[in-house]
Amino acid sequence: MAYKNLGLVGIVIEPTQDLRQLQQRIIDAVAPFAVEQGTGDAFAPRPDGEAISQPTVDYVNNFVSSRTGMNYHPHLTVGIGTRDFVNALKAEPFEPFTVRAVSVSLYQLGDYGVAQRKLYELYRC
Repeated sequence: MAYKNLGLVGIVIEPTQDLRQLQQRIIDAVAPFAVEQGTGDAFAPRPDGEAISQPTVDYVNNFVSSRTGMNYHPHLTVGIGTRDFVNALKAEPFEPFTVRAVSVSLYQLGDYGVAQRKLYELYRC
């Protein structure tokens, strides 16, 4: 997701059937609370008081219809940077590694989809 001269940096995770099933279970669990065409008011406020960017709102509003099931691309967002920085980083070699979840938390998103405010935490080791 890019906005103005900024882009998100993330590490791609290979999607598995288990991850897709987990994603669907989460979608089903939050469906009673979902609002179609939500606004930036649903997000955790930006620290600088500015409005949530429209690309962020659009991304979340369209997530279930366009980024689930076989279109699910799990990832770890690690930061935000200028497009030049992001492009240079993408051009660098990257050694794959294994990750595993040690806990699960529920966050209210902020701008750029950043997990901004922790709402609930569940540890499972």
